[in-house]
Formats: sequence, structure tokens, C-alpha cells
Amino acid sequence: MNMIRNATLGGLLGLTLLGASCSTTNDVTPDSALLFSDFRTSRDGWAAEYTDYSEQLDTTNFEFRSAHVRLPAPLDTTKRSLMVATHNRSDDLFTYIKRKVTGLQPNTTYRLVFEVELASQYATNSVGIGGSPGSSVYLKAGASAIEPRRVKEGDYFTLNIDKGNQASGGKDALVLGHIGAGNDVNRYRLIQRNNISQPLPARTNERGELWVFIGTDSGFEGLTTLYYNRSRISAL
Repeated sequence: MNMIRNATLGGLLGLTLLGASCSTTNDVTPDSALLFSDFRTSRDGWAAEYTDYSEQLDTTNFEFRSAHVRLPAPLDTTKRSLMVATHNRSDDLFTYIKRKVTGLQPNTTYRLVFEVELASQYATNSVGIGGSPGSSVYLKAGASAIEPRRVKEGDYFTLNIDKGNQASGGKDALVLGHIGAGNDVNRYRLIQRNNISQPLPARTNERGELWVFIGTDSGFEGLTTLYYNRSRISAL
């Protein structure tokens, strides 16, 4: 367990290769990982959900989809990925994937570093309804001792943990960046995001469990379709 809680120096140096900028390299590896998910081979137990909308809205118009499908062209279409899509009809839709991690020390605080590689076709300098399809869709990662769930408060559906809102993080999540894939991009390319400079503290429950999640907090009022390629979560 000490090996899980203390990532090697080599593993941390590998993380710095990703940064918050767009890249087409494949640097997300399982070395020193608490959890490594290669969506090219399976969903690996991740489930997709969405929240942050009024009960007055017709959710059939959200166009929510989640499936283990082939990467889009011009990427390697022989490889699969975890595709997640939603149409932001609420002005503030949060769409996320989540998974439980077990076998950790009970009631223990871990400092988590997330690496996420996904395919985006949205230009950083693009303009859209309500905001940019690229730079106004914020990628977040978080963790909690309880399962992240959609709950109803009044006539509004929200998340039961603190993820923050839009460009701001919360107690249980932080912002990895946005999904902009570079200026004037109009085709899918792989991008990487991480929080190497700001690990997220998260405390396990009495059973040594953590729920981790990755998602987008959208200010763009249109359809966003992303393909998660790989994710790696390390514990310091």
C-alpha cells in the first residue's frame, strides 16, 4: 500500500510530459498508477451520467449517449474509446464518467493526480452559443468517499458532492483545463490534461473506497461529443 500512496519520482516526471496543452502523443501509461483505464480495450467499469438542469427541461433533447465505440477519423479507427455525448440545453450541463476504486487504506487521505487523454474536435478559439465549444467546456476530475449521484434540490437536479461550477473547482473536484484542441482545429485529435501541479486531496471511507469521476462542465449550449481514450490516477 505504501507503493500506491507514494508514486515514484520517475512516474511523476512522466506526468509532466502532458501539461495542460493539446498533444497527439501517447504518454498516459499504467506505471505507478492507483487506477489505469485503457478505454481502447474496454469501459473498465466506468458509467456515464449527467446533471445540473431544471426538471422543466425535456431530457430527451439532451441527446445523451455513452458507448464503447471506435475512435473517430482521422484517428486510429481500429482502436476503441469511451464516447460520451450531451447537448447542453440547460446552460450549465455537467456530464461525467465515474468508477469506484477499492482496496485502499480506510479513512485515509490520498493526494490524487489525474491524467486524462481524450479526443476532441473543438477549436480553442471557436465561438458558439453561450460560449466556445472548446474553451468554454471545462474538463474536471474529482474523488469522493461517497458515490457521485444526481439529486434533486427544489426543481433542479444537481450533484450530491461539490464539483464547483464552470471554470471553478470545488471541494471534491478541480479543473484540468478545457477541451479546446488548438486554434482552428476542426477534426478530432488526442489531447491530454492533468493536475500534476495541484494534487487533489480525497479521503477514503471506512471500507477503503473512493469514487473517482471525470467530466465536462459546459458553458457551450450545443452538442459536445468526446471520446475518452485513457486515464491514469496516481496517489501521492
